[in-house]
Amino acid sequence: MIKSMVLGPVQTNVYFVINDETKQCVIVDPADSPERIAGFIEREGLKPEAVLLTHGHYDHIAGVKGVLDKWKLPVYASEKEEELLLNVDLNHSLMSYGRGITVKADHLLKDGEEFDVAGLHIRCIHTPGHTAGSCCFLIDSMKALISGDTLFEGSIGRTDLPTGSVPDMKRTLTEKIKPLPDELTAYPGHGGITTIGDEKKWNPFLGGELW
Repeated sequence: MIKSMVLGPVQTNVYFVINDETKQCVIVDPADSPERIAGFIEREGLKPEAVLLTHGHYDHIAGVKGVLDKWKLPVYASEKEEELLLNVDLNHSLMSYGRGITVKADHLLKDGEEFDVAGLHIRCIHTPGHTAGSCCFLIDSMKALISGDTLFEGSIGRTDLPTGSVPDMKRTLTEKIKPLPDELTAYPGHGGITTIGDEKKWNPFLGGELW
């Protein structure tokens, strides 16, 4: 199952992808308030095994250090996002939080790379556009796509921040998102949960009306 909480100044979705049999889990985009994340994990009796980052903006990484201080977990991110994760100007942490926030990923993933953690089989899909190293995480066994700020319910992530790109986003939507099965549930970085099928029908960016 996948559970979530909303944290941080811009209401970021933090996801807990849970192995129902073992209670192992991965934490996706620990946005803020590591004490609240820890409290949730302890209340639910979960066993965290890793941190997954869809991209490196401050509002998706501010809680990483606190989480790693409590649990020594490996961090997974796209190989294309390493620079942004380590640069406080590119990830907007210095400007937005008044303090620099950086994260060093232990596993830098290639596009299409598959890996196993917490008893889950996960595929990284490189989806540049919002940032150069944005990625989505596909969990076939759950029919789930953790879409970060690539795809929202009825919208997409902005492309005007450092390393963002309109042409890259267009290619991502056409080549990476549209071919996905309609029945996948999409879990975005902000806003409500949706499905790939609904986004193909109603999202004007996927339909091309706004390009």
